[in-house]
Amino acid sequence: MKEIMIGSRWIGEGRPPFIVAEMSGNHNQSLERALAIVEAAAQAGAHGLKIQTYTADTMTLDINRGEFHIGDEGSLWKGKSLYQLYNEAHTPWEWHRAIFDRCRELGMIGFSTPFDITAVDFLESLDVPCYKIASFENTDLPLIRKVASTGKPMIISTGMAGIGDLDETIRTARNQGCKDIILLKCTSSYPASPENSNLRTIPHLRELFDLPVGLSDHTLGIGAAVASVAFGAAVIEKHFTLNRAEGGVDAAFSLEPAEMKMLVEETARARQALGKISYGVSEKEKKSLQFRRSLYVGTDMKAGEEFTPENLRDIRPGYGLSPKYYDVILGKRVSRDVSKGTPVSWELIG
Repeated sequence: MKEIMIGSRWIGEGRPPFIVAEMSGNHNQSLERALAIVEAAAQAGAHGLKIQTYTADTMTLDINRGEFHIGDEGSLWKGKSLYQLYNEAHTPWEWHRAIFDRCRELGMIGFSTPFDITAVDFLESLDVPCYKIASFENTDLPLIRKVASTGKPMIISTGMAGIGDLDETIRTARNQGCKDIILLKCTSSYPASPENSNLRTIPHLRELFDLPVGLSDHTLGIGAAVASVAFGAAVIEKHFTLNRAEGGVDAAFSLEPAEMKMLVEETARARQALGKISYGVSEKEKKSLQFRRSLYVGTDMKAGEEFTPENLRDIRPGYGLSPKYYDVILGKRVSRDVSKGTPVSWELIG
């Protein structure tokens, strides 16, 4: 499996998952809060921090009716127009350099999702190390071509895309010169439910496209993200905030600092736990062999006395013969006097 370098970090199935904290609009239009989110993500152990680069005008039209109005009763953003939502959630472009500088200072890889061609030009002026393509833009081939033409790695969320869509997107990126592509399994609902996460798609995507695959996770908590490690997730992206109670457009499905720290730790443990195919006694298990069951003399016995169910015991510890010899030993006679608690051995059989 191909590995991809972003910044100074190698990313691929054989590497620890690259944990990305997605700030999105959780800065609540405060640069001070945005920088505090960067610092909290670094303290929690996140490896990367992602923002989004757009303005309300580059995303949609300033109309509050019909399809431009969010009327879905189940939506976190019900009652807003698309323009109002994006105006509230966007990250001011004049903040980007300060955010990326703080990421570098703290040892994190800072990057962004551009939503139109002007955003790509702006991010190129800041020399970002890679680009993220959001699920809603994964069929926007003009944008794909523009990002791919930079020659930098692309991380593409796959939400709502069929196999044909993804094939077209990947071919477009490759034809435009992008050699390094990572796909993220994504369910584009907010929040997403675990039962709709379909993590088994991760290895299938990897086999189909021969690319590293990770997870962009909108579920609550860290369970789905940790489970994705078992399927070889190379990247795990989770929305991140300082405190859900303080609100924000994405706060409801974002992790808080203690949860992000737990995600970093538990995904590392999950990867370690995968190990390799192994049977038999490992080096660490050797001391535990003594606690297996084995055959012991259960009462004092005289030489020539037969083993019976009363004096032949199948118990712990494991210094006697294996329990599989129980039926073989029954009815046999001891060769000498033995005391209760003696492990049964072939030397005891007359």
